[in-house]
Amino acid sequence: MPAAVTHNIRVSVISRFEPGQGSPEAGRFVFSYRITIANRSKETVQLLARHWVITDSLAPRTEVQGPGVVGEQPVLAPGEQYTYTSYCELNSNVGSMEGSYLMRNVADHSEFEVLIPSFTLQLPHTAN
Repeated sequence: MPAAVTHNIRVSVISRFEPGQGSPEAGRFVFSYRITIANRSKETVQLLARHWVITDSLAPRTEVQGPGVVGEQPVLAPGEQYTYTSYCELNSNVGSMEGSYLMRNVADHSEFEVLIPSFTLQLPHTAN
């Protein structure tokens, strides 16, 4: 399971191919990813925004930015974690995602980036 720790915030990812979604015959491969954000710091933090870099072996690299995740801007006290699931559609059966979250320290309003580790989106039993 890919994971990264930045500023004592741990981000871990599990991805999987969703065979009941998309249409591989038409070049639409759907992958889900579940992310857990664990606050290992001594401060309460809030996730403000996300920035994704998506690589698809048959399409140009794309970037996605926006507020929060899945419509939320969660606040995490020390020791708390937040888990969400989202989806990505590719034109091929192999790709990857990586990125960052913009976080804010609730006490002093300082902002900082937290890395999202690179993870693979790949059809099971597919060689790279």
